[in-house]
Amino acid sequence: MEEVIFATGNEGKMREIRSILADTYPKILSMKEAGIRTEVTEDGKTYEENALMKARAVAAMATEAIVMADDSGLEVDFLNREPGIYSARYMGESTSYRIKNANLISRMEGVPEEKRTARFVCAIAAVLPDGREMTVRAAIEGRIGYEEKGEGGFGYDPIFFVPELGKTTAELTEEEKNLVSHRGKALRLMKEELKKL
Repeated sequence: MEEVIFATGNEGKMREIRSILADTYPKILSMKEAGIRTEVTEDGKTYEENALMKARAVAAMATEAIVMADDSGLEVDFLNREPGIYSARYMGESTSYRIKNANLISRMEGVPEEKRTARFVCAIAAVLPDGREMTVRAAIEGRIGYEEKGEGGFGYDPIFFVPELGKTTAELTEEEKNLVSHRGKALRLMKEELKKL
């Protein structure tokens, strides 16, 4: 059984990751659980570059495990795809998402429904014990809502409305979200790629 270390400390992400990968990889550890402490400067120009930076840094300390990392972001078309790869650092990393979400809603004030298009994008990188590397990318399309709705999820979920579902991603159950989310899709893509090896 291969061990997977996922380069994150985000508990919300770890729940999603375990739920989706558990049937293939029963042992999935966060960096903290694996006893790995490292700071990675995410200065890549793409989600893939940032994800690989994190995965490589952790893989250098955990040579027997498959190391995965993700980088994801919210792209708002009307705002020239901001905040994009800077989503976590938008308005400062220590700024609460309630404030970040309120800021995005206010910047979209008066923007008509058809121009509120946005997407969540997720790239996942894997570094294998033999040094091989791979990346996958997936997205979910939606719109920016007019107010926060829902108590689930995290980050920008309360303002990301999915028209086909009639809900924000924060209003979905964990199971529903894992089926449609950018991270859920990317994790399943990565699972398929790893099965081919």
